[in-house]
Amino acid sequence: MNWLRQAATIARRELRGGLSGFRVFLACLALGVAAIAAVGSVRVSITDGLAREGSVILGGDAELQFHYRRASDEERAVLEGLGSVSEILDFRSMAATGDGPDADRALTQVKAVDDLYPLVGRVELSPDIPLSDALADNGIVAHPVLMDRLGLAIGDVLYLGTKRFTLRAALTREPDAGGAGFGLGPRTLVSLAALDGSGLVSEGSLFEAQYRIDMGDVSDEVLDATEVQVGTAFADAGARWRDRRNAAPQVERFVDRIGSFLVLVGLAGLAVGGVGVSAAVRSYLERKTGVIATLKTLGAEGRVIFAAYMMQIGVLAVLGIAIGLALGAAIPLAIGPLIKAQLPVPVALGVHLGPLLEAALYGALTALVFTLWPLARTEQVRAASLFRDVSGAVRIWPRKRYIAALTLAVVVLIASSAILSGIPTLALYSAGGIIVALALLIGAAWGVRRLSRALAGTRAVRGHPALRLALGSVGGPGGEATAVVLSLGLGLTVLAAVGQIDANMRAAIDRDLPEIAPSYFFVDIQPDQLPVFLDRVENDPAVSRVDTAPMLGGVVRSIAGKPASEIDHWVTRGDRRISFADTPGEGTRVVEGEFWPEGYTGPPQISFAREEAQELGIKLGDEIVMNVLGRDITGTVTNFREVDFSSGGIGFVIIFNTAALQGAPHTWLSTVYAEESAEAAILRDVAGDAPNITAIRVRDAIALVTEVLGALAAATSWGAGATLLTGFIVLIGAAAAGERSRTFEASVLKTLGATRATILTSFAIRSALLGAAAGTVAIIGGALAGWGILTFVMEAPFVFEWRSALAIVLGGSLATLLAGLAFAWRPLAARPAGVLRAQD
Repeated sequence: MNWLRQAATIARRELRGGLSGFRVFLACLALGVAAIAAVGSVRVSITDGLAREGSVILGGDAELQFHYRRASDEERAVLEGLGSVSEILDFRSMAATGDGPDADRALTQVKAVDDLYPLVGRVELSPDIPLSDALADNGIVAHPVLMDRLGLAIGDVLYLGTKRFTLRAALTREPDAGGAGFGLGPRTLVSLAALDGSGLVSEGSLFEAQYRIDMGDVSDEVLDATEVQVGTAFADAGARWRDRRNAAPQVERFVDRIGSFLVLVGLAGLAVGGVGVSAAVRSYLERKTGVIATLKTLGAEGRVIFAAYMMQIGVLAVLGIAIGLALGAAIPLAIGPLIKAQLPVPVALGVHLGPLLEAALYGALTALVFTLWPLARTEQVRAASLFRDVSGAVRIWPRKRYIAALTLAVVVLIASSAILSGIPTLALYSAGGIIVALALLIGAAWGVRRLSRALAGTRAVRGHPALRLALGSVGGPGGEATAVVLSLGLGLTVLAAVGQIDANMRAAIDRDLPEIAPSYFFVDIQPDQLPVFLDRVENDPAVSRVDTAPMLGGVVRSIAGKPASEIDHWVTRGDRRISFADTPGEGTRVVEGEFWPEGYTGPPQISFAREEAQELGIKLGDEIVMNVLGRDITGTVTNFREVDFSSGGIGFVIIFNTAALQGAPHTWLSTVYAEESAEAAILRDVAGDAPNITAIRVRDAIALVTEVLGALAAATSWGAGATLLTGFIVLIGAAAAGERSRTFEASVLKTLGATRATILTSFAIRSALLGAAAGTVAIIGGALAGWGILTFVMEAPFVFEWRSALAIVLGGSLATLLAGLAFAWRPLAARPAGVLRAQD
């Protein structure tokens, strides 16, 4: 191993020269690692916070949830044997400022609580009074958003259903809000006893009954045993168990998914940084051509030289990764208060080892992938280079062992991202997209050079010396076209893809809403209220269409003999709205199998949505067990229907034949399509006749979805922005590396009579052309990525959005122009005589 000691000695002496030429290397690697480490740290902080404060988020050590019914006395007795039990009813309703037709109304998510609520944590009110005092004597607590919408002040009267309440306080903190999931309206709190006489909770109404259990200081083993015990006791009750270990599964799933996606965006940024890393190493080694040739003249073997420079790059890579990890750990701590203010769940901020190790792994593999190729060429520098005026650039391929090692490093990097991200399919697609994008950008750079070289010799550019010089420089050997197009192009591609997806989703909502979406969803219509309701809406000339369907809730227990708990699909999570029918109904398209005949009274049959059936692997003849109001019903799938949920209308995944649910308490659901100007009058009349009916305005719901979409786009844009920043650093590095050649070029041109204005214009045109080329390729790549995600993942139509595309091209041109001009002043100021004498 004497050759390794020789290599270490050479590396140590070379490193004494400092970090000159490696600032871009360190910045690119540090920024990419920092972005991944920061995103991973925030994700782990949230998941750790959920784990540590699970009891507070859940409202107890465990919870048993019933859908559309309350626990019986016998069931309640079983739960009370486990510890203190608090009962909560959660449902939607309309809050009104009065009981007349002229009252203002708004949708609210009501939580009716008993005297023990909350078992864990504390409700914070303004003014700061005990919750029991606020809810006493038909008191109500409302979220400030609801108060603003209805113009309420403390002491005002508020109606829920037919019951009059007095607003006692504003709800400033709800300890268990993080476990409540997605709600369409602001929260209100009332006491359970106050629901009597309100008409809000009756047979068939849509509500959830939650029974929180405080078991004291129990271990996870006790929770496991209790879950088995409760599962046995409530096997046929259709109840769902949660405990403090999975207090907010929806939040945790969302954070995990968005965090993993942003890590993938960070990997794209690291790939951009890798271009800068590769360029920095290549530039450094070209400057060391004389040193390498000297070492070979003195008898140094190729492996010694390779190892010496590999050690140097390794030390610098470790330094860059360390800087990135320090930044990645510090950023979440610095913005911690902002993160906590935006989330309804606790965040356990701190230094988390897992995401830091993951970021370090990605950084090390990226550094290896992008430096191995230029390092491998050090073996091919000949001793004769010492005696010849050569640039040091080696054009032949490295030896096979280095190509094999490079391939292995790429495979390990892709496999690591697929395994660690938790979304392997998207990770593999992203890796493929990055590789394809890099290939396209390299091809585009080659095409730009060829085209520029061809145009430089045409008659059209004669008489335009600045343009001709710019084209000749771009097309000439040793230019910076590849580095510029690669560094800027990949970052712009990610940004362009985000822009196309965001613009298309927003445009789809704006474009489709007036044509296909109903004005209102009316739910909780009691059967005896349906005739009056239909008489009001069907006889309104402003109403173009009214659809109705019976609705009740159920929980999928098993599909084709497989328990629903083992099936990860949205249909099997939580409760599921179902319906029943005797005939397919107008507009229903049965695509496979046959709908049961009208008046069918045989064994239960099920009509299932085709797309969801395909995702779940359901076939005709499979049996599905559903628990409806505590009773298991086994139905056979006899047909598949085409269900378009994007239409905004009524759509059920599961429909039973009518006889299967004969006598089951249910309510009716209705969608009303009306002119926007008539919506307020419809809501006023319906709510005035039946205060228990809940109206969900579709435009408001879509506005909420659009807001969430905007937040996701913003988060992704920040990730893309970090990628773009890395690209700009690489761009600056490329401009700085080319400063010496531009100085020589400017000196020669001055000697031949060119003015400073002509030379500066040439530099500016060159930079703008390369920026425009990078932007153009980014538009194509971003449009393809956006089309693929919208078409195959979101199943939404794609329309090319030209505004963001134009901004991308202009932004790319401007960025390269600024970087080019920033490094053009010294070449222009240099004196030709001194520069040309130095070339001797």
